Amino acid sequence: MSLFKNIFSSKKKESLDKGLEKSKSSFFSKLSKAVAGKSKVDDDVLDNLEEVLVSSDVGVTTTLKIIDRIEARVSKDKYMGTDELNAILREEISGLLSETNVGNQTEFSVPQDKKPYVIMVVGVNGVGKTTTIGKLAYQFKKQGYKVVLGAADTFRAAAIDQLQVWADRVDVPIVKQSMGSDPASVAFDTLSSAVKQEADVVIIDTAGRLHNKVNLMNELTKVKRVMQKVVDSTPHEVMLVLDGSTGQNAFEQAKEFTKATEVTSLAVTKLDGTAKGGVVIGISDQFQIPVKYIGVGEGIEDLQVFNKHEFVDSFFNV
Repeated sequence: MSLFKNIFSSKKKESLDKGLEKSKSSFFSKLSKAVAGKSKVDDDVLDNLEEVLVSSDVGVTTTLKIIDRIEARVSKDKYMGTDELNAILREEISGLLSETNVGNQTEFSVPQDKKPYVIMVVGVNGVGKTTTIGKLAYQFKKQGYKVVLGAADTFRAAAIDQLQVWADRVDVPIVKQSMGSDPASVAFDTLSSAVKQEADVVIIDTAGRLHNKVNLMNELTKVKRVMQKVVDSTPHEVMLVLDGSTGQNAFEQAKEFTKATEVTSLAVTKLDGTAKGGVVIGISDQFQIPVKYIGVGEGIEDLQVFNKHEFVDSFFNV
């Protein structure tokens, strides 16, 4: 029985368990093959484990870090049985996540001393950026916050329309202009409107183009600068949305966006779709940016606050 069973919300935990099912079953089927016929953790087992972690999209750098830590424990304890490997892996992965994800936010909340609290959302098209914004707006509203959305991805009419659909669905105000408008102008209008409405949270959608980093960097810098004319030190948070089902491609996107702008938090979506849940571990470790939210299903409630203990418990609770 899981040690954490009593402290996690059962509905949320069920959703997380279900969302990580493909990742978990794939990982443990590979792991059981890696240790088949072995009673002791030796070099062969460690080599096999390295392959398991890399093929589970944990990433090479993070995999080597985990292997080094396990090697250190093996050499210290001299003998370590393969039946202990599961528990040790769990401890080391939990430790890695704890280094980046300091604290453990359990609810959709924002700092009380920043009003409105401004979140600028970045990410390439197709990763679930607009859907994440809509689900986030829903969760914040559910907590009693007054939310305003800004449609600053003005390069695609579909992006504006999609955000409008979410605004209607969640019943929150949206500020938008026509396609091709200046994104910074939309951001300015959104913040001005939010201040007048005494909103608690502002979420700004931005264009997801990566083909020209210089343009992207200039655009995001301009949006930030214009927002600061309305509210000092904004945005308070720059959230990068990544599609977890793309595995290593998500690493590349994270690399490009962290070069283009200062990213302060991550949302990893579509973890239920494929067996690539290990990407959360690698991205969190490599970029040293906290994973704040994860998407584990299609439903409006399936965007969850990322809790490292819950995640590791779901991943290893077989």
